[in-house]
This record gives sequence, C-alpha cells and structure tokens, in this order.
Amino acid sequence: MTLSTPVTTPTRVGFLGAGLIATYHSKSLKRSGAQVVRAGVYDPDTERATAFAAASGHTVHHSDDAVIADCDAVYICTWTNEHPRLLAKAVAAGRHVFCEKPLAFTASEALQMAQAADAAGVTHQVGLVLRRSPAYLWAKNLIDEPTAGRVMTVVFRDDQFIPVQGHYASVWRADKKLVGAGTLLEHSIHDVDMLRYLVGDVRRVSAHTQNFHGYEGIEDVATSSLRFTNGATGTLTSVWHDNLARPSLRRVEIFCERRHIVIEGDDWFGPVSWTDADGANGSLSNDDLVAAVAPMRDGSDNPDGEFIRAIHEGRAATPDLFTAVKAHQIVDAMYASAAADGAALDVPGNGAA
Repeated sequence: MTLSTPVTTPTRVGFLGAGLIATYHSKSLKRSGAQVVRAGVYDPDTERATAFAAASGHTVHHSDDAVIADCDAVYICTWTNEHPRLLAKAVAAGRHVFCEKPLAFTASEALQMAQAADAAGVTHQVGLVLRRSPAYLWAKNLIDEPTAGRVMTVVFRDDQFIPVQGHYASVWRADKKLVGAGTLLEHSIHDVDMLRYLVGDVRRVSAHTQNFHGYEGIEDVATSSLRFTNGATGTLTSVWHDNLARPSLRRVEIFCERRHIVIEGDDWFGPVSWTDADGANGSLSNDDLVAAVAPMRDGSDNPDGEFIRAIHEGRAATPDLFTAVKAHQIVDAMYASAAADGAALDVPGNGAA
C-alpha cells in the first residue's frame, strides 16, 4: 500500500450516520484538538441529522454521495449492513475512512473491505477503540513483564442491557437484516479483539448462543471457550439483559504463572489491580493509570485524534481494518461452533496483527 503524502491543512471530515456512536466520535474529535473542518453529515432520519449538525457544526446533506464528495475523510457510523457499500464508495473516491465495528456480517466481507481500502492507498481505521484504553494498555504491560510468567488462562465477562432501549435506543439492533447478529458480533467483537491483544492469537473455539428476547437471529447470550496458539486457554461470556442499572460493563481476569490481573469498573480508567506470587500487589485508576501508561504510548489515548494525525502524517492508522478482520475470523468460528452445538473448531487466518 502506498499512502498519500503528509498534509498540513485541516482535514474536512464528513459523517455517514448521526446517531449515538457518531455523536461520540464527533465529541471525541473536539476533545482531541485535531485539525479538522466540519463538513457534511447524512442520515436517513433527517431530524437526527439536523440535531447532529446543530450540535457539531456539520452541514446536513441529503445523500451519502454528497457527504463523500464534500470531505477528505469520512466516518461510517451507520447500521452494519451499510458498511461495505459506503466504504466501497468512499475509498473509490479516495477518501480516508473510519469505519465503526463490526465492519460487516462476515469475515470474508470484512477482508474485502480492508483490501479495497488498502488498494486505494487511503488511511483506514476501525472503531475498536479499546486498543487505546489506558486500562487495557496497562494490563498488557503487566502481562508482558517477565516476572509475570506465561499467561495460563483468561476469564472475560461483558454484559449490558440490550441496546434497543435506554440511552442507546438503537431499535435497529433487533433487525437481523440491518445488524447481522446479536451480542457476539455487534458488541463483543471488542472483547474478541482485546483477547487477541492481551493474550495472543486464538487457535480453536467452542461456543454456544441463546436467544431470550425473541428477536429473530439476534442472540443475547454467547459463551465461548478459547484455546490460544501460545497454549493459554480462556472463556468469553457476552450478555444482553434487561437490567437498565447495568450499562456496558466488563470484568477481565488474567491468570499468569506468577501474577493475577483484574480489569474492572471503567473500560478506560480502571481500576486495574494485580497480585504477584511474592505478595506484592497494586491498583491503578484514573489519572494515576493515565500517567503510568504515558511512556508506553505511540500517541494519545484519543482514537479519533490519532486517526486525523495518521492522515496528516501520511501513514497507516492503528487499529486498521485488517485488525478487525482477525477479530471477525474468530467471531465467525464462534458462530459456526454454536451452530454445530458447541463443536470445537479451528480459527482460520490466525496470524498476528
């Protein structure tokens, strides 16, 4: 891939989709201080697009083509089944792309998207934002320290109320034609990516899914057993329930030979706690956690600011679309296993990223 040359002028940013996640990225761009000009926004819900534009300074356009024509970089924040079509349009026009996760319904579609963006020579990034979380970065540092020993097993639990209600209000997540599947694909692709990031590539999976809410094709429970290529094992439990007192919450336990690590509370600011074989222990959260990981960073903890910085420097962004493809391959294997009543299946294409 040959990327464009570095630029010094502000990047004209457009948005396709004007819902909750688009608003998150718009606010994140503002916090980052990135050199951007607010260009067009399009959403089939005109009232939503108008409200987004009023809050952010974007201009409402009446088609996705108009937004793509009027920007240098575009955020794709629509429901999942639109991602492949819109990304193909954007990269064909030479636009840099930030595409929300999941990229598509299947790993093969996701790979086609990554290859198209790569061939176009544009900067591309995926919304696997936990890759820049101070909590997960510090946990990765604790795992990688030689004194911890090898990772033996990991227990990963992710639960939230089903996002067709509450502040998410994403009723489209109950429509299989729009979203593809349920909690495993739509939400826990973050978790699968973090399991790869923390522990390593996944070699084999066994999974079961269940549907309590009755939305056709939308599983609201997924449990998976994982075997990593480095010999570690793990479990992932993903739940969409109706307890509105519990928004998106994760708890991760990593057992190394000589260290136990726990990530809980806030996805970004912890706390992250650890206990070593010699009795030493510690816990970091909030500003102390941010300060601890500062020397390890290749930039800031703001994914959107880093996307714009990559464009300005004419280089690849992190995480790019190929990183998401690896997570999609694992998710595909989990769904195939669940369809086969939990049969253990190998994960294809499990090289490092």
